[in-house]
Amino acid sequence: MSPTGLVVVDKPSGMTSHDVVARARRALGTRKVGHAGTLDPMATGVLVLGVGRATRLLGHLALHDKEYDATIRLGSTTVTDDAEGELLETAPHDALQALDEADIHDALQRLVGTIAQRPSSVSAVKVDGRRAYDRVRAGEDVELAPRTVVVSRIDVLDVRWLPGAVDVDVHVVCSTGTYVRAIARDVGADLGVGGHLTALRRTRVGAFTADMAADVDTLADIGEAAVIPMDEVAATCFSTWTVGSPEADAVRHGRRIPWAGPDSTGEPVAIVGGDGEFLALGVDDDGLARYLAVLA
Repeated sequence: MSPTGLVVVDKPSGMTSHDVVARARRALGTRKVGHAGTLDPMATGVLVLGVGRATRLLGHLALHDKEYDATIRLGSTTVTDDAEGELLETAPHDALQALDEADIHDALQRLVGTIAQRPSSVSAVKVDGRRAYDRVRAGEDVELAPRTVVVSRIDVLDVRWLPGAVDVDVHVVCSTGTYVRAIARDVGADLGVGGHLTALRRTRVGAFTADMAADVDTLADIGEAAVIPMDEVAATCFSTWTVGSPEADAVRHGRRIPWAGPDSTGEPVAIVGGDGEFLALGVDDDGLARYLAVLA
């Protein structure tokens, strides 16, 4: 039987998220693998994979908050807002020399809170059914609409003055949907010198941290031992509701049962049997359980 559960992988630089999925499919001997929360090829760090029936959970996992370590280079802008894009503009030497650490810190703190952030034009956001990066590569000018995101913290870890640039190491805690390279772009614009991202590492996604992550190169050796079982996924990612045998049988067959789980907050609840089996993901729908995914 093919494994079912989640795998937390430490994505290396230079691989796309789809490359990691392909590697996991070979290592685990199953085609049924997907990922939650794309990482750019340049970026490294935590990537959560769903395996087997757990792929049904990928759109519902409580992965709302994320943490990143990043390096922002002040003094130049690029097409992609990161180091992989074509250089657009560079700031005069005097403008960079006029900056001090207080200026940089204050500009970053202006991006903390609930903000309207315009995603990078070279991103996976869809515009009229096509990815924005495909439109840019086709020669179109793309200006994406701002979206509301929450940046909880930006901690400045180090500031280094280099010839023609200032590098700023930061730690960012933010909501899903936040583009750290857009933070680099926007702080550079605020300071009048331009900015882009030169390094990005995701250290946490929801409850999953980098120290839990398997190395992609050793995934084949680890095999099914890398898969977090479904009962652990239920307890880690969701509030849980344990039901008795008659209700469990009804859930397995997709029959709705009276809701007696946690008070409705709009968040999905893991419905589990008395033996701990993760039966379904559901929500309270006017006193009845409505199933987002039946897993048993």
